[in-house]
This record gives sequence, structure tokens and C-alpha cells, in this order.
Amino acid sequence: MLDHLAEGPASAPPLLLGPSLGTSYALWDAVAPELSAGHRVIRWDLPGHGGSAADLIGPGATVGDLAGLVLALADSLGVERFAYAGVSLGGAVGLHLAVHHPDRVSSLAVVCSSAHFNGAKPWEERAAQVRAEGLARLADGAEARWFTPGFTVPRLVRDHRDADPGAYAACCDALAAFDLRDRLGDITAPTLLIAGREDPATPPAHLREIADAVPGATLTEIPGASHLAPAERPEAVLAALRAHLGGDARRGMAVRREVLGDAHVDRAQARQSPFTARFQDFISRYAWGEIWTDETLSRRERSLVTLTALVAHGHYEELTLHVRAARRNGLTPDEIGAVLLQTAVYCGVPAANSAFATAQRVLAEEDGTPR
Repeated sequence: MLDHLAEGPASAPPLLLGPSLGTSYALWDAVAPELSAGHRVIRWDLPGHGGSAADLIGPGATVGDLAGLVLALADSLGVERFAYAGVSLGGAVGLHLAVHHPDRVSSLAVVCSSAHFNGAKPWEERAAQVRAEGLARLADGAEARWFTPGFTVPRLVRDHRDADPGAYAACCDALAAFDLRDRLGDITAPTLLIAGREDPATPPAHLREIADAVPGATLTEIPGASHLAPAERPEAVLAALRAHLGGDARRGMAVRREVLGDAHVDRAQARQSPFTARFQDFISRYAWGEIWTDETLSRRERSLVTLTALVAHGHYEELTLHVRAARRNGLTPDEIGAVLLQTAVYCGVPAANSAFATAQRVLAEEDGTPR
């Protein structure tokens, strides 16, 4: 089985991250921890790279073989459907999965990659060189192929030197045989393409070709990034992935409406101005799109926590809103009263007194009976 690293809550939406040829899952070191705040992030290593065994593939391997290993990993972790992002060869694996296993891929991000890799001959020659000489000479030129001048990540260069030559050559075989251009129109998953503007291996034109062919796809070009954009420009890659993945403003807006009600959200939207638009997006994206969608706590439990926090800080206008939300999330008036009584002990009687007055007014309006 492929070696992997899982980060983030087990109950969060799964996100698989694929590496580039010659690297390990350390390629995602500057991005994955941030993504794990709202996702179960699973990074994996190519065969013969990082901690993955070399004998998982052999000569004549295909990208489909690598995709099969990724699916086997997902199955072993109990992951049925997942978001996927991959760099270079890892991106090719994502394209294969989206075409051949659309039921497994909820969204796709292809980073510094291609639907073809400039024909078979260069990869056949590289595979023959590595099988004959090993990886030392090729690793000497890794920085020039991967990064803009003056930038490096020593860990990734070391991973290149330490990779198994046979498995590396088999990955070259997979790249030599890969050409998915005639199937790009079959991809149905929401798709993001990220190009490094300074990438000599898979220049922006390769990503643009995919974006033009995949229905509804979007393309982001990152200035100052070469082939390993997640390592060289992690902030830009992170921003693009956050906007693309499931914990975004659109998903958050749906949850926000479910919890707070259409009437409140419609009023908030009507009051939105250019001055407040970014704040409204922030609320929808993070509070509702990442926190309230995390299934570690039920919505009932989140209402209990939220009521207590609002009383503790004296946010009674917001408390009005969340008493209504608590009723919508299934709390009874007696349960709400018990929460407020608890706050009298830990937040103080004056705070609880104001909270009871607020809740009594809201419950009377909601239930039509005085309390």
C-alpha cells in the first residue's frame, strides 16, 4: 500500500493530495496543515518515493496503475468519495480518476500538470538513463527543473536523490504513455487548474488546454512559480484551493440558510455593501463553510456551545439570532433554559439574567406563547 500521512478531523470531508515525480508528500508541507483545518487531508507517496515500497509498480507501468493504488489507499481508509489535488504526475493521476472513476471524485485540482507530457520519447530516454545510471545526475538538475532561480527546498531535492531508480523509471514509463486529451470533455467534477507562470515542464498553455476542454473548469496562473508551485508559492496555491474546495462560500451559504433561516440571510445579503462584502464572504466561507459543516459535533451540540459563548461575551443581539437557530437545530425551550441556567454559574448571574430576557422574548415570538 502507498505510504501516506493523514491530517485533520476524521469526520471532515476527505481531500487526497498527490505528489510530483521525484518528490514525496513533503511537497505539500506548507499547504496541507492549513487545509486540514476543514478537511481530512491524506497525502500519499509515489512507489519508491518517500515511504512507499518500490515494488508496487514495475516496468511498463501506467497512470491507471497509479490511480488504482490511490483508490486502494482510499478504500483502506474507508474513504468512498473525495476531493483530489495533485501536482504534475500526481495531477495526471487526478485526471485519470476523474475520467475513469467519476463516482469517487467530488472535485479536482490539477497543479502544474498536463493531459499529456510532450510525447513518449523524452520519458523513455529518461527511464533508460535512470535504469542505467541511477538518479544522482538527474537529481543534480532538479532545482533548475522545479524552481525559479535562487529558490530551493533541500528536503525535496534529497527526496529525489533517495528515490528508488527502478520505481522512478516505471513512473517515467507511465508519463510516456499518458495522453488523456480526447477524454477531457468527459470530466464532470468541478475542476481547477493551477499553472506556475515560470514552469518550463508544464507551462501555462498545458493547463489552459485542459481548462478549455473540461466543462466549467477554471484556471489560475501563479506569478513567480515554477513546476512545484505548492512548495514555492504556498500562499497562492492555498488561496486557490480554499476557494475551489467544498468548504467555500457557496457551501457555507447553504448551511447558513439551513441554520439561520432564509429570512435572516436575505436581510443580511440585502444590507451588504462593498465595504462589508469581504466580511460576509469570510463568515460564509469559514464560520459556515468549514466549522458548521464539520460533523465532529452535531448541529444541536454546536448550538449549545454557541449559546454559551454568546452569553459569556454579552453578545445579546447575536444571541437572539442563535436562540432561533437552536430551535431550528432541534433544541427545546427547556434545553435552552438549562443552557442559560448553566451560564449563571460560569458566566455570572447578570449575564444569565440578560440572556433569559432575550431568550424569553424570542421563544414567545417563535412559539407564540409567553414564557
